[in-house]
Amino acid sequence: MSTRGGLFLGGRLSARRARTLSAGLAALVALIAAVVLLVPGGDGEGASEDGRPGPAADRWAGTWSAAAAAVEPGNRDGYADTSIRNVVHTSIGGTSARIHLSNLFGTRPLTIGHASLARAAGPGTPAAAPGSLRRLTFSGRPGVSVPAGGAVTSDPVGLTVPAAADLLVTTYSPAPSGPVTFHPHARQTSYLAHGDRTADPTGGAYTKKVTSWRYLTGVDVRGPHTDGTVVAIGDSITDGNTSTPDANHRWPDFLAARLRTEPGAPRYGVLNQGISGNRLLTDGGRWSVSGGPSVLSRLERDVLSRAGVKSVVVEIGLNDLFKSPRRLDAEELADGMRRIERRARARGIQVVGSTLTPFGGHRGYQRELDSVRQAVNAKIRAGEVYERYVDFDKALRDPQDPLRLRPAYDSGDHLHPGDAGNRAMAEAVDVRQLKGREPAAS
Repeated sequence: MSTRGGLFLGGRLSARRARTLSAGLAALVALIAAVVLLVPGGDGEGASEDGRPGPAADRWAGTWSAAAAAVEPGNRDGYADTSIRNVVHTSIGGTSARIHLSNLFGTRPLTIGHASLARAAGPGTPAAAPGSLRRLTFSGRPGVSVPAGGAVTSDPVGLTVPAAADLLVTTYSPAPSGPVTFHPHARQTSYLAHGDRTADPTGGAYTKKVTSWRYLTGVDVRGPHTDGTVVAIGDSITDGNTSTPDANHRWPDFLAARLRTEPGAPRYGVLNQGISGNRLLTDGGRWSVSGGPSVLSRLERDVLSRAGVKSVVVEIGLNDLFKSPRRLDAEELADGMRRIERRARARGIQVVGSTLTPFGGHRGYQRELDSVRQAVNAKIRAGEVYERYVDFDKALRDPQDPLRLRPAYDSGDHLHPGDAGNRAMAEAVDVRQLKGREPAAS
């Protein structure tokens, strides 16, 4: 008797052939699975501490970021023969990592001779934790040339990255590279050293302290719990420029702590894309340390294209009122916010907008400006701007004088919240609203 297609014949011989074929097919499937796991790159690849591939289900998520804000003033040639050890604080952990470097404001190629990544030995130190320093490569090479206006991403490296820990990201430039792309208001101490010290785990050569991040704009991680990313984009309030230095007390830091610990909260990394002086509608000057590209012009780079992004919290608008040319049409501001919502939702990203916070008593306060703020807030609360919103105005204002910040939350300038105010902002976010949405139908 023969089966359909004539592949098997009855009797003892056909059974043996069936077993042989079955074993061969199983071996082929195993081989294909092994090859898939070993293919480099792509979101399906994980890596353990020793660099071995991890589960295919692991996905990249952002654990830290800083927006490229401007050209560093007073430095037209860059950092020749200098190692820059940027200190950054993670928001989510993983088993492998990669970094992003930017030459957005450069006028010539940025040469990186070597780069490295390590866990810090402790807070406030340029020394690496024993055994954690990893050399980074770019397309398999130890160095890279970043074109003017461009950016690069390193190859993944196997490293156990804890949540809420400091990382050391070190770059070495052997030659002058022109104007430096940087983030000026880091509220974090980083370090410089003469010569190529990228592989130095002791940190002894890093004698110069600095308070800005240079070239580095992001760190991504991948692992079994990298479920996604939420981006906080905004101005100096999001940038945290009156929070305690080296304490990680910006409101996105407090939000990250909630996402790590609260039952039912999505286990997302949090990226801080605040720029001090930033506006919704108007770009700042490239040589100004306060302003940066507008939220609308940088939305693709700083939000939509980020690894694993599921949602974005938008805090922006006050500087459009304060800075020349002033934008005092509440509907124009609201329409700019709606454009953020539309662009993000088209990419399957959930948007949580925010009301504009009070600034009564600030040196820039004018009744006319505050009336525009309140008109924008009324539109947001009425559901005319964002589908979902967080009421930062309500969270921070003084119940006895709603035009001003609550005294306990005021940093002292009557505009920016202090540490307690930043915590109150993070607590005001409904973390259930951060879960992503499906992409819009084409």
